[in-house]
Amino acid sequence: MIFKRRDKPEFWDRTREILYPKKGFWRSFNYIRKCLHRLPDSPHRIALGFACGAVASFTPFFGFHIVIAAALAWVLRGNILAAAFGTVVGNPITFPFIAAAALNIGWWMLGHEPLVSGNDLSLHWLIKNLRNIFLPYLVGGIGPGLITGGITYLVVGPIVEAYQERRRQKLAQKAAERRAMIDRELEAYAVDNVQEDDNA
Repeated sequence: MIFKRRDKPEFWDRTREILYPKKGFWRSFNYIRKCLHRLPDSPHRIALGFACGAVASFTPFFGFHIVIAAALAWVLRGNILAAAFGTVVGNPITFPFIAAAALNIGWWMLGHEPLVSGNDLSLHWLIKNLRNIFLPYLVGGIGPGLITGGITYLVVGPIVEAYQERRRQKLAQKAAERRAMIDRELEAYAVDNVQEDDNA
């Protein structure tokens, strides 16, 4: 393939790059921020879509967060692309905190004893204890997910609105400058024509 790397990175290098990129997470966040600003939609729909992505990050359906976020955004008439960007709320840094909060709240709400045993951590152990993990995670993630979604909606909306307003002002200023330049050229052309007629 044309774009395939010659030197394939080792497994641990790829894992480290996923957990903590060389160029840091701020570059990714800045990229997402710029993409959100440039989405051709209303601030309300963009903020609502991003909030749907944040809510989806609190569900235990790992690998399907973007699908869930897009479905929520479609139902609520939010921006689907912004919903995909909103799933960045769930990342390798935040997932441990999200999981801990969701599980503890879920165990408390369902009246289950917190599942601390991890000595026999295997696929068999996970399937056997799935009821004590999946359902509490699902139930316990609803509250923190909705709170985080509400906060992101309140934060993202005004930011996008301010950016779009500033962009409109810049475009209007450029259009005004272009009109002024054309008017000056027309005036200069008219003056030249009058002088030619006088000379004739």
